[in-house]
Amino acid sequence: MMDSKGYVLVIDDDPARAAALAETVAAAGYRTEVYTDVIAAYHFLDGNQDLDVILCELDLEDVSWAEARRSLRELDLQIPAIIFSDRAEVGKMMTALRLGASDFFVRPIEDTEALLKSIERCVRQRQLRRELQESRKRLEVANIELRGTVKMLEQDQQAGRQVQLRMLPASPMIRGDYVFSHTVIPSLYLSGDFTDYFIVGKHHVTFFMADVSGHGSSSAFATVLLKNLFARKRSDYLRRSDDTILSPVAMLKRANKELLGLGVGKFATMVVGLLDTAANTLRYSVAGHLPQPVLVSGEGARYLRGEGSAVGIMEDVAYEEHLIDLPQRFMLALFSDGILEILPPQNLIEKEKYFLKVFEESAESPEEIVTRLGLDRVETAPDDIAALFISKRG
Repeated sequence: MMDSKGYVLVIDDDPARAAALAETVAAAGYRTEVYTDVIAAYHFLDGNQDLDVILCELDLEDVSWAEARRSLRELDLQIPAIIFSDRAEVGKMMTALRLGASDFFVRPIEDTEALLKSIERCVRQRQLRRELQESRKRLEVANIELRGTVKMLEQDQQAGRQVQLRMLPASPMIRGDYVFSHTVIPSLYLSGDFTDYFIVGKHHVTFFMADVSGHGSSSAFATVLLKNLFARKRSDYLRRSDDTILSPVAMLKRANKELLGLGVGKFATMVVGLLDTAANTLRYSVAGHLPQPVLVSGEGARYLRGEGSAVGIMEDVAYEEHLIDLPQRFMLALFSDGILEILPPQNLIEKEKYFLKVFEESAESPEEIVTRLGLDRVETAPDDIAALFISKRG
């Protein structure tokens, strides 16, 4: 019976009539079940999901089709039903169809082929409904699995975010008259923007701002690589007298080599600086970074210009190194390009003008700049935003 065309239930309180109908249906290749007792048929239907179609007499003794259909609804069975009657009464036919019958036949059935085609349509309808239910179940299972996966990824991202936050330097860090502080706002849990600063020797502080391409985990891993690179070169300076960490150009070349060696298609714009607290000078290099560093003093605010390709794009690349004397009182601000996304102007030139104007009008402290730019009100940025502030109080 496994290769039958479908499973058909015949309900009729006339045994001979029921048997004749069942015989016709079985001869067409359908598996059939016959019930002449309505109560017994009801119990048979309870929980039976294998049935494909019900062939039911309209004029059952003491049971109306409305009652039968109500019972089917109570059992939550979406089984198509074909109704039979000895009388071709339009009112009964319309009532049966209105109550959910798939088709209606009047005895004697002169067109057996039409009946079998109707059964075939009902079986196909039932099978399609089963397939839909199975698809829905599979989708629900897939959704549950997906929610679990997303939750696990979110937990991983949150854990990674905590690790990344712990990698950031102390804020503020005070070195005599110099104060170093930072702000990082990720667009996701993990950020591709990173900043760091640390003391090297007796009177030097090395710092950098990096904006890694893309977002999420892979970009965050690249920031870990850069953090590790600067930490290693600082260690080499202390233990091996390797002065690479004192050269912004040399550090950019090392960063370029390591990002290329990572082989994940990541590049980063960077600014690397070396502050000499004894001479009050700044040595810096820029690797394709926007906006460029802003130096604010009593003479106003200006960009510190610099040319150079982003690190991690090509092997042969040259960087410029600039050396400037710093004012006795100043603030140096470095931002990742995410800050440009939240500035009001529409084009880059106007954004850069607006950005510089903010510093000219309110540069008393990093906190004031953060407030003026609205960073203290940003919960989720369209792009990662990192800011590094170096101030000398004089």
